[in-house]
Amino acid sequence: MSKTVLVKKFREKLDMSAKDASAAIDGVLGAIEDGLKEEGNVTLTGFGTFKTVERSARTGRNPQTGQAIEIPASRGVKFAPGKFLKDAVK
Repeated sequence: MSKTVLVKKFREKLDMSAKDASAAIDGVLGAIEDGLKEEGNVTLTGFGTFKTVERSARTGRNPQTGQAIEIPASRGVKFAPGKFLKDAVK
């Protein structure tokens, strides 16, 4: 689902303008981003948990040439769905 479709669904469910729906979604996503930066995780009870993870440096392979390449350490985000979400998509 794209952000445009999400805005449309949000607008229909809450009976608001597309501009307000887009601003609300941007606000939620911004708050999740801030929570990950500041605390390292965001838990939405029943829905799931976003958590930052550290990835260590490692050696990988270029799939086209097979040549070994060094992949630097980085931070990423993982999402673990909650019970409500798991049950909803069964």
